[in-house]
Amino acid sequence: MKPLIQTYLFFLLSLVMACTKKQEKTLVAVENITESVYASGIVKSKNQYQVFSSVSGLIQHIFVTEGDILKIGDPIIEVVNKAAQFNTDNARIAANFNALDANTEKLTELKINIDLSKIKKENDSLQYERQRSLWDQKIGSQNEFEQRELAFKNSSAAYKANILRSTELQKQLYFAAQQSKKILQISTTNSNDFIVRSNINGKVYDLPKKQGEMVNPQTILAVVGDDKDFILELQIDEYDIAKIKLGQKIFISMDSYKGQVFEAQVNKIYPIMNDRLRSFKVEAQFATKPPTLYPNLTVEANIVIQTKEKALIIPSDYLIDDTYVLTKNKQKVKVQIGLKDYQKVEILSGIIANDVIYKPQ
Repeated sequence: MKPLIQTYLFFLLSLVMACTKKQEKTLVAVENITESVYASGIVKSKNQYQVFSSVSGLIQHIFVTEGDILKIGDPIIEVVNKAAQFNTDNARIAANFNALDANTEKLTELKINIDLSKIKKENDSLQYERQRSLWDQKIGSQNEFEQRELAFKNSSAAYKANILRSTELQKQLYFAAQQSKKILQISTTNSNDFIVRSNINGKVYDLPKKQGEMVNPQTILAVVGDDKDFILELQIDEYDIAKIKLGQKIFISMDSYKGQVFEAQVNKIYPIMNDRLRSFKVEAQFATKPPTLYPNLTVEANIVIQTKEKALIIPSDYLIDDTYVLTKNKQKVKVQIGLKDYQKVEILSGIIANDVIYKPQ
């Protein structure tokens, strides 16, 4: 029986202590309150972008290291592709073979044929005219006249055919030369793509690949961005995005600068929601910023929606179901709330300044 008595006494003592414990209370105060939207995000270098190669291949040379300063057009990485080099060499050979200068013998041969056929045509023309004059005088035979006429017509047709062949050959040679030259230009341009260059004046922040590794157009080769100017990239919950406007003030806290608060303002709202995160991306510009920043530093932000002075304020944990408070006689009183932050809530009606309210248990 003794253990049972001890258990009973312990329960009775606990009940007495619970009954005698005082319920927390506070006064309704008049203070300023600021409504804000919470957001998390990262620091990014302005114009920061991921560097890709437009071709596949092997990393032959890396021209930079992390932290290097770049100018537009500076080389970052060279990718080598033997097959592409062979294609360029073949295109150069074809361009040289099809060049007009390399086909002068064909054109010369055709010119000789044209000259010879012209001479033959002129000679056959003279023989034809002579035979026709004789035939008009009834000298000679009709057969001789017709043979001279046929020979003249054949030589005239051969002369015209040689001229047409010469014109057609020149067109073909010109087309082949231009086509080969263009293919060489394309191949040379593609080979220039094997040297990946910077698109901006900035700094190299990351080089995830090593020399000798295989890469393709989906492989991130580097991260490059501005070396002095930084922005904030924040994620806003879909329930809060309608409250966000351009120019709103933001208070920033960072793990890298414990206890310090920096200011920024909203300068861009991206109009599409991330389906996976159910959030919107907002870009902000520092108004006051830390002395040293690096890409991908994490931040917590409070975007100021509106501020109200001399408002009736109570702690948010004294509110019951966003509708009631407990007054000094422990009765539930209905209230209307206004602005809210993470610790306080504005009361628009239901209680007045200096009223005593109790914290729900």
